[in-house]
Amino acid sequence: MSIIKEIHVPDIGDFKGVDVIEVLVAPGDTVEVDSPLIMLESDKASMEVPSPVHGKVRDVKIKVGDKISEGDLILYLDVAESVAAPEPATSGGAASAAGGAGETREVRVPDIGDFKGVPIIEVMVAVGDHVEIDTPLVTLESDKASMEVPSPFAGTVQSLEVKVGDKVSQDDLLLLLAVSGSDTASKPQLPDTLSAVTLGPKARKPTGAPPAPPPPPPAKAPAPADSAAETSFAKVHASPSVRRFARELGVDLTRLAKGSGPKGRILKEDVQSFVKQVMTGAIAPAAAPATGGVAGGGVLNLLPWPTVDFAKFGPIEVKPLSRIKKLSGANLARNWVMIPAVTYHEDADITDLEAFRVQINKENEKGGGAKLTMLAFLIKACVRALQRFPDFNTSLDGDNLIQKQYYNIAFAADTPNGLVVPVVKNADQKGIFDLAKESGELAKKARDGKLGPADMQGACFTISSLGGIGGTYFSPIVNAPEVAILGVNKSVMKPVWDGKQFVPRLILPLSLSADHRVIDGALATRFNVYLAQLLADFRRVLL
Repeated sequence: MSIIKEIHVPDIGDFKGVDVIEVLVAPGDTVEVDSPLIMLESDKASMEVPSPVHGKVRDVKIKVGDKISEGDLILYLDVAESVAAPEPATSGGAASAAGGAGETREVRVPDIGDFKGVPIIEVMVAVGDHVEIDTPLVTLESDKASMEVPSPFAGTVQSLEVKVGDKVSQDDLLLLLAVSGSDTASKPQLPDTLSAVTLGPKARKPTGAPPAPPPPPPAKAPAPADSAAETSFAKVHASPSVRRFARELGVDLTRLAKGSGPKGRILKEDVQSFVKQVMTGAIAPAAAPATGGVAGGGVLNLLPWPTVDFAKFGPIEVKPLSRIKKLSGANLARNWVMIPAVTYHEDADITDLEAFRVQINKENEKGGGAKLTMLAFLIKACVRALQRFPDFNTSLDGDNLIQKQYYNIAFAADTPNGLVVPVVKNADQKGIFDLAKESGELAKKARDGKLGPADMQGACFTISSLGGIGGTYFSPIVNAPEVAILGVNKSVMKPVWDGKQFVPRLILPLSLSADHRVIDGALATRFNVYLAQLLADFRRVLL
């Protein structure tokens, strides 16, 4: 004898309105315990919902495109009356997010695709550190991508089993976590990896079988998407990391007919191949959307990238790009193409400011005090200019302008591996000496390769200074999602007419690049002029 059992969405953490991107069964199918029923996809992870019992599918109540939450009905299953729900089972390091108090868990390398022997380039935790779910543990770098491995659950690092330079593959042991009952009860494992995450038995909530078959409720209609792009992306079979990678490159995943992964899943390599075909002219680029990004209407019609056998002209040496250049290259290309930036030049007379800086440093040298840098004065002056012209302290978000009430100033730091951009947080709340000390410490961390993700996030405005090298003017690339960046070159003595005669003055060249969608030429010029006035007479900062 059989009964009708309702199968509902299990506990999926704090996620609500999650897209159904694939229905894996149909009426009449026989499913085993843990057979995948549907595939869900949030903005952080893809996940399969497995069957909690053996049975035969009677009626499926959802379809691709529906948005569902915990407790929503998925389907009706004919199950034998003697069939009981399986007991929860612990499957080790990364399989489940539930467990008992005081338990030690193994954390292993998750599914990273076909990569094997991937070098560890950074270990981001130490023994004794407490980590939350999704806290980055290590960074891996293959010849194709860099990827962080997040923690599948919360706990305290008990031991590290790897170090920088080790090569690891899927399922290799990374570390041991001491997990308490409160840690494991927080939410199921939902790492943002390159593959789907299967919700194991422990992620489910048991549901009771009804005494008689209930009348089938109406199917849930798919919720309207916020935009056409989101609607189309919801139907694409790809992991969150691949979707993010595609968005960074401006690739419409709906234009990729089918991926090379399991069940047609689109992989990162598929996106890269598509971009190459667009660049070579094999595929025509799509018109860009009119909101938020490039104003649409046309295509670039780029010529194919030249293919040259350089070795036939003479000896060559092939050198791989540094990690920093590989990671920053895509962002720089996107920003240069998508932001209609205009660069405005201005000269600042810093004769008196430099004399004051030198004087203070001499005084402090006797007492062993900290040294002032010109960068510290620039940061302070830029904060004051942002307060005077608040449009510079914004970011575009579609048709909205996000006005920030905080002042975080980034600066480009030169390192042996390339430029990195650390951020001085809450610069408006710090004095000149504090700014000089903090920017110096951040620059040293950058040179030593010890900057963490938090050190390079949250910037409102960036200063790119070439003062220690030279040059006159340049056009810095705006760093999205900021709307402006200040380029600074080496100061030089120039003859300046004072109304009676030419006198030597120390001139600092300024180059301000601004997003013309937010900042027009008049406003940018006013900002530049005001900044030059502040540097010429720093007492104005107090006004």
